[in-house]
Amino acid sequence: MKLRLGFSPCPNDTFIFDALIHERIDNNGFQFEVIMEDVETLNLMALEGKLEITKLSYHALAYCLQDYRLLKSGSALGRNCGPLFIYKNDISEIPLNTLRVGIPGQYTTAHFLLQFAYPQITNKIILPFHLIEREINQGNLDAGVIIHENRFTYEERGFRLISDLGANWEVKTGHPIPLGGIAIKKELGNTIANQIDLLIQKSITYAYQNPASSLAFIRNHAQEMSEEVMQKHIHLYVNEFSKELGDEGEKAVQYFLSTLGQTINPFL
Repeated sequence: MKLRLGFSPCPNDTFIFDALIHERIDNNGFQFEVIMEDVETLNLMALEGKLEITKLSYHALAYCLQDYRLLKSGSALGRNCGPLFIYKNDISEIPLNTLRVGIPGQYTTAHFLLQFAYPQITNKIILPFHLIEREINQGNLDAGVIIHENRFTYEERGFRLISDLGANWEVKTGHPIPLGGIAIKKELGNTIANQIDLLIQKSITYAYQNPASSLAFIRNHAQEMSEEVMQKHIHLYVNEFSKELGDEGEKAVQYFLSTLGQTINPFL
């Protein structure tokens, strides 16, 4: 059976899926057509139901639960790993409601967490995540929300922190931050969903047990990233919740979705 599988080129996703898509593990007869895109493109594809299996932001998941269910493996969820709200030039005289703020996509969890912390900010400009710092530098933005590897490098490029949006979520809710997860079309049924869940767990286990096996694939897709930053990225976003959400992870996801008014069980 061949299924379309979407994930991003970021190191955490390529680390997770390397063994699966390169058949380093027994895929139980499944084949995968890989669609590799940035997370907001995947979010929009999920909203249109284009992929059988896809990585997507938990924010986007709230709008896809009629068609997709969440798998319990493959998530980016944790503590001290949330998006950062940054600036470069002095913005102390600019009212929050007029700040020009770059966000990495309307349906990203980063956007949701900005709204959660600063509901008065409405002047938001959607950009690919890797262009936000450039637009601040060029004066086209006053501030921006950064995700992925930029959290490890923004200070060395002269940017300063307004707030850690993930830390704000953790303090206010007590839950870890659900950033992104893996969803599968409900029409495929529970048996296939459970099989894919197990395969992703096995793929992650293989990657941890054979760390050299995925390096070439990860490097090939990492965007001008040093080895050190690449490893930091993986270690931050691939953790115990990635293998299995567990009770704490499931509660965090359900609480997150409830803040968006979503009451559908995401795991069914």
